[in-house]
Amino acid sequence: MAAPAQKIVVDAILFDMDGTLIDSTPGVLKAWATFSNDYSLGDSERMAHDTHGRRLYDTLREYCKITDEERLHEEIDRFEDEVIRGGPVALPGAVELLTQLQALHSTRWTIVTSASNKYTPRALRVAGIPFPEADIVTSNDVSHGKPHPDPYLAGALKCGIDAKNCLVVEDAISGIKAGHAAGAKVLAVCTSTPRERLLASAEPDFIVPDLRSVTVSSVFGDKIEVTIEPV
Repeated sequence: MAAPAQKIVVDAILFDMDGTLIDSTPGVLKAWATFSNDYSLGDSERMAHDTHGRRLYDTLREYCKITDEERLHEEIDRFEDEVIRGGPVALPGAVELLTQLQALHSTRWTIVTSASNKYTPRALRVAGIPFPEADIVTSNDVSHGKPHPDPYLAGALKCGIDAKNCLVVEDAISGIKAGHAAGAKVLAVCTSTPRERLLASAEPDFIVPDLRSVTVSSVFGDKIEVTIEPV
C-alpha cells in the first residue's frame, strides 16, 4: 500500500533559485573552472560542490582572497556572466508549481537567492521562471548570506508573513540550515545533492526528488495547503 501524501498549511512559500527552480550547472561548472585556473584553486568541481548555495560575495572572498570591494564586485559580475552563458533552464515541476501559486496567492511567494541582483532577473528570464509580485531577495539585500537566517527572514518580510509560518524550498545544505534558523519548515529537493546527504547533514522536514511531487491549493481563505506526494 502506497504511503499517504504529506500535507502542510502555511501562509507563504519561499523558494531558493539555483538548484531549486532552475538548473545552472553547466555555467556554474564552467565559471568555477575559469576561476580555479585564474586563482589556482585546484579541483573546480569540488569548488562548485563545496560552495553551492552560498553567496559569491562570501565564497570569492574566502577562496580567491579578494578583499578590494570594487574588484570583488567585478569578479562576481564576471562569474555570473559565465553562468548565464551556460544557459540556465527551469527544473522539472518548477513552472507548473509557480503557476499554481500565482493563481492562488500571487503575493504569498517569493524567491530568496544567494545570487546577485544583476544575475537573478536575467537567470529567471532565460529559464522562463515568473518574477514574483512580492519582489525577490538577493545577495545584495542581506548582510549575512545562507546558512544565516537573514535571507529567509527578509523573504518572509517581502510577503508580509512571519517566517515561522512559511515553507522554505531548498536544494542546498546551507539553504536548509538558513530556513530552519529563520524558524520555517523546510522542503528539500534532491536536484543537486543526494537524498542521503541532505537527510544526514541538514535534516529537512520534507524531501522530494523534484517539484513535480508538490502541489498547492487554497484553504481557509488566505492560507496555502502544500501537498507532498510520496515517492
